[in-house]
Amino acid sequence: MASDRRRRPRLARDTIVGWMVLVLFVSLLSVVVVVRETLHLSVTNRANDDVVQEIEEFRTFTDEGIDPETSKPFTSAERLLTVHLSRQRPGTGEAIVGYVGDSGVVTTSLGPGAPSVETYDLTRDPDVIRAAEQKTSGTEDTPAGELRWARTVVDVRGGDDAMLLVGAFTDSARAEADRTVRTLALVSLVALLFAGVVSWLVAGRLLRPVRLVHEAAEEITEQDLTRRIDVGDDDVSGLAETFNRMLDRLEEAFRAEQRFVDDAGHELRTPITVIRGHLELMDDDPESREATLRIVTQELDRMGRIVTDLLALAKADRPDFIRATDDVDVSMLTISLDAKISALADRRWQVSRVAEGTARLDSQRITQAVLQLAQNAVQHTAEGDAITLASEVVDDPRVGRALAISITDTGPGVPEADRERIFQRFAHGEPPDGRRHSGAGLGLAIVRAIAEGHGGRVDVGGTPGEGAVFTLVVPVADQTGPQGSDVDDQGES
Repeated sequence: MASDRRRRPRLARDTIVGWMVLVLFVSLLSVVVVVRETLHLSVTNRANDDVVQEIEEFRTFTDEGIDPETSKPFTSAERLLTVHLSRQRPGTGEAIVGYVGDSGVVTTSLGPGAPSVETYDLTRDPDVIRAAEQKTSGTEDTPAGELRWARTVVDVRGGDDAMLLVGAFTDSARAEADRTVRTLALVSLVALLFAGVVSWLVAGRLLRPVRLVHEAAEEITEQDLTRRIDVGDDDVSGLAETFNRMLDRLEEAFRAEQRFVDDAGHELRTPITVIRGHLELMDDDPESREATLRIVTQELDRMGRIVTDLLALAKADRPDFIRATDDVDVSMLTISLDAKISALADRRWQVSRVAEGTARLDSQRITQAVLQLAQNAVQHTAEGDAITLASEVVDDPRVGRALAISITDTGPGVPEADRERIFQRFAHGEPPDGRRHSGAGLGLAIVRAIAEGHGGRVDVGGTPGEGAVFTLVVPVADQTGPQGSDVDDQGES
């Protein structure tokens, strides 16, 4: 049961469509109710207005009191009612009844929609007659439906009193209003169904990236992070795009982790084997023990350097690998670099150019890269050979205004075919002299990572057989000062 609930969560699509249909249903229901009440009120007001209008017309006619045939005042209430009713055309549902004194009904005039005398005789309804004797207007429930009525009495000189009763039956008008409301309700129901179908389709399309994210998340494992989601062009598709970017970062992180594990296993296997072999063969002879410990210590130092380099490369993909937060005085940085690299080995250390101004750099990483380039130059030169440090601000066609720090040596140089490969992990160059130097092959990879972390690059030049020139190029602000000043004294450091 629990697994079924996990497989069938409440869908956002159902929720969206349900709320939309509910809101639309309440809105349409409110419209239907308001329209119904408005139509019924209109029927009531129109019936009241018709009754009042008939009463007012009768009063106007009696105020004139002139018989059109004799051109003299009416002398008979019956004649007054007969002439007035002969001129009236009752509206829909109206009934007009004239009474004279105690003699009763003179005449009845019925409009269209009013009940016939055979169906309902208004003049014989005791409730209506009794109500008319007690008040001048009112509402009665009759067998023919609701009746809204009013009456008026007029005195005729020399004759009996004339009473006019005007009634309006509202059931037919209400029935017409109800038919209109039913039609509106039916149209609203169709509109509700149509809106539900459309909202279901639209919600499905809008939430498609969410469904794809869910499916992709189910399929992704740490062994396969290649799954991606097709991105659309609407706002919700931004979720899929963000998810794809997250997968890119995760894939790169897992790749870096796997690369680190593979590299560590590849490079540490040899020193571990050497250490184990010498320890297994170590005997009690002091000289042999000392030689073994010396070899073990060297291998442990090499393992430490390898692990340090691997950690540096593993951090190269992190956003905080480069922390260029301070403005660095490049001339002071160059002097500091010269002081540090001159202690690496017995070489003729020289400085040819010193850049001036300030630049926003990670001075520690720049120092690490230059020291690595200098160490690389030491490995490919002999005692007394010249190694030259230079720094200058240049206008680079690829990165714009840039600080270029170079290390030039007089060693065997780098063949053209190897100038790209030597920056890869665990790559070793093949110098013209055929000598293979020690090292894990991680140093230049670290240099390139530092350069690219600054948004720059590292270049290698020089003529094979005559030396190599490694140049670290990092972009700087446009206001960084002059290109550099020559150092006249290029003596040994």
